[in-house]
Amino acid sequence: MTTIICWIRRELRLADNTPLYNACRRADTVIPLYILDPALLHSARLAGPRIGWLFDGLRQFDQDLQRLGSRLILREGSPATVLSALVQESGAEAVYFARDYSPYAATRDHSVETALRALGVRVELFKDNVIHEASEVLTGAKQPFSVYSPFRKVWETLPKPEPFPAPARIATPTHLSSVPIPTAAEILPEPIVLPGESRAKARLDHFLSSAVFDYDTARDQPGIDGTSVMSPYLRWGMISARTCYQAARDAETEAARQPDSTRARQGIQRWISELVWREFYYQVLLTHPHVVRGAFRPEYDRVPWENDDSLIDAWQRGQTGYPIIDAAMHQLLTTGWMHNRTRMIVASFLCKDLLVDWRVGERFFMQRLLDGDLANNNGGWQWTAGTGTDAAPYFRVFNPTSQGERFDPDGVYIRRWLPALRKVPNVTIHQPARLSAADQARYGCVIGRDYPAPLVEHATQRDKVLTAYAAIKKA
Repeated sequence: MTTIICWIRRELRLADNTPLYNACRRADTVIPLYILDPALLHSARLAGPRIGWLFDGLRQFDQDLQRLGSRLILREGSPATVLSALVQESGAEAVYFARDYSPYAATRDHSVETALRALGVRVELFKDNVIHEASEVLTGAKQPFSVYSPFRKVWETLPKPEPFPAPARIATPTHLSSVPIPTAAEILPEPIVLPGESRAKARLDHFLSSAVFDYDTARDQPGIDGTSVMSPYLRWGMISARTCYQAARDAETEAARQPDSTRARQGIQRWISELVWREFYYQVLLTHPHVVRGAFRPEYDRVPWENDDSLIDAWQRGQTGYPIIDAAMHQLLTTGWMHNRTRMIVASFLCKDLLVDWRVGERFFMQRLLDGDLANNNGGWQWTAGTGTDAAPYFRVFNPTSQGERFDPDGVYIRRWLPALRKVPNVTIHQPARLSAADQARYGCVIGRDYPAPLVEHATQRDKVLTAYAAIKKA
């Protein structure tokens, strides 16, 4: 009787779960294990409502396992200690798990392998969280990429693996103890999506049958449902990148049969590019681990950030006086998600209008976003701050007013998240502070009472931050 422990970290699904699939093929009994690691659960980066979403996801995964005759074994403690104890308790011959790519994961997994091999237990790691790992996507000189476009060109030439089917049955020992799945201290008022593999698949099917056809243009308009919102599911492994990629290619094949296929194919291609961005940032994190604590381009660690606590607090609460910024922050605080276009706008505003260190925003997003992922969150913040891999860095400064006018011209997004501005007409919805006193009273939006005045003047702050960056560039 062969027993294998399948250590689940961010693979909360049955279909296309590489370590679980291989464990079920090679063992008579399989133990799906999730470890509540105090080093992660108590980390400042992970605090917040997304932990509750994870716990709900664990409950859903446990129910899915039970339908196959199995269950999720939940233990708490140091992974090396927990796994060593469970090996001795169960008599497992091997432990399977998927590779992870953060500096903490590398240290943790090394200690786990060392402890288990000292016990004579076989350890097998699998590629699962990405379609192609960093070692597969290299320059002609066999070096990792630091620019996205050439990375994507090579990525696209590589053969794509087929997703694995879900197991039909999993035999798990019945005598093993499991701690209860905790209840979160903080929950979201209106989560953007609910956790679980079946919900992830349904969301993907819906997106690829409708919204993806306009994705190339609609993806930048936060006022409409034009994006997939698959990121929380990908973050926690409730669906795999391989499944998403194959489904997108299938949708592209189907679209090619339609009379007007160009628009649909453009949308699908643009969405696939987001999957590639995800993998690019994993490569950056793995090959340049210093980005966890500092700039990809270290010279930009010398930016003289002002880090005014009162400005940071106003930004976090959505009280900046710039409607597109405040609407985005209220969406985040309410749903645990933020539209991609507004992520860039609010990040630019924090760094380049308020002169706040990008790491402050990165940490806040990690705490609040359901899809908070170290590689992609870090990469996105550094891209916007001009400290990262992008070839056109510091002089990109988003104007929050013109961005709102361009991408939410009728104020649909702003009115959804900022009730105080719902009666303000389109002509001033992006600059309510320009309303006359009489119009403020008429529309129920008195500046300073119902809605704040702008914290800063954008043009002034833009000149200030560009001067600071340019001085570093010349040094």
